[in-house]
Amino acid sequence: MIRYALGLLATAAVVATPAAAAQVQIAVQGPVVELTVNENVEAEPDIATVSAGVTTQAGTAVEAMRTNAQAMTAVVDRIKQLGVAERDIQTSGINLGAMYDYDQASRSQVFRGYQASNRVSVKLRDIQRTGEVLDALVAAGATDLGGPEWSIDDDTAARAQARRTAVEKGRTQALEYARLAGYSDIRLLEINETVLPSRPMPLIVAQTARAEAADASTPVQPGMVQAGVTVTLKYEMTR
Repeated sequence: MIRYALGLLATAAVVATPAAAAQVQIAVQGPVVELTVNENVEAEPDIATVSAGVTTQAGTAVEAMRTNAQAMTAVVDRIKQLGVAERDIQTSGINLGAMYDYDQASRSQVFRGYQASNRVSVKLRDIQRTGEVLDALVAAGATDLGGPEWSIDDDTAARAQARRTAVEKGRTQALEYARLAGYSDIRLLEINETVLPSRPMPLIVAQTARAEAADASTPVQPGMVQAGVTVTLKYEMTR
């Protein structure tokens, strides 16, 4: 997508970059055209991030947490047995809360115990094993799963391609405006970039699971992800 603004600078354009402490004055004579170009590049993901949680219930808070800790330890141990490094396993949430039922007769809340939950996020660097890992987590005691979310470990090349395409599109568009306005060429005054977060397409979500692992691994399709940049270009129209 391209957005543009057209104006005439009477004196000078001020160019500032994040890395520069000082401002640079560039004198301009002709009208200035500014364009914002969003460019995305599709690439195959090589990272899958899944989450696994354990929820337990007990009559006391201590017992709920103790039971939950035992169950979660079994899940984490299984994750490590699958070859996932400790640096790729991260606790993402621990919760403990009281549970109540509503008694229609007395119109009051009736205490029924405590519920504890623990959740970890797991980064898988071998995405072909995603289905196998999800099944193994359920077998180890995970009561709910989330993800996978797909990403690229190093998206430098994909973003470089998006950057080149964005700049080429921006220059072509600016030159077209210049010629429509009666000018023959353009001069680059300023360029700024914003990196867009990688986006999966599509995102596949694993639902809550309480069954034993099936004979075949859960089917998972990585699809493609998008890596992109937003480039803002400012050109002076010249004769």
